[in-house]
Amino acid sequence: MFDSVGWGEILVLVVAGLFILGPERLPGAAAWVGRSIRQVKEYASGARDQLRGELGPEFDELRKPFDELRGLRDLNPRGMVQRALFDDPPEVKPNGFATGAGGALNMSKDTNPQTAAPEKLGPGERPPIDPDAT
Repeated sequence: MFDSVGWGEILVLVVAGLFILGPERLPGAAAWVGRSIRQVKEYASGARDQLRGELGPEFDELRKPFDELRGLRDLNPRGMVQRALFDDPPEVKPNGFATGAGGALNMSKDTNPQTAAPEKLGPGERPPIDPDAT
C-alpha cells in the first residue's frame, strides 16, 4: 500500500499533523485513520470473497484483464533497457524472425534461405526492383 510513499514523506506528514492538530489530538487522529483504513480493507476483502463465492471459476477469468494491466507497470524505460541488455533474447521475435544459437542472428545460406545475405552485384549491373515495395 505504501509502495510509492517513503519514510521521508511519512515523517513530513507526522510533523505537519503535529503542528496542525497539536500533541494532544494527534494520537486520536492517528488511531482514527488506522481504524478507517482497517475497515476499508475489511470491506474490500468481504466484497472480493463474496464475488469469488458467487462467480466461482469465472472470477479468475474476470481478474485476467486486471492482471494484464498490472503488467503495464513493467513498461518503464529503465526496466526495458535492463531486459534488452541483460536478458536472453527470445528464440523467435514478434515479427517471426528467428535467432540462432547464442542469440546471434542466423545469416548463413545453408540454414535459412530467407535470411541469407544478398549476393553482390557485378559492375554495371542494376539491382532488382520490387514493384510492390514502391
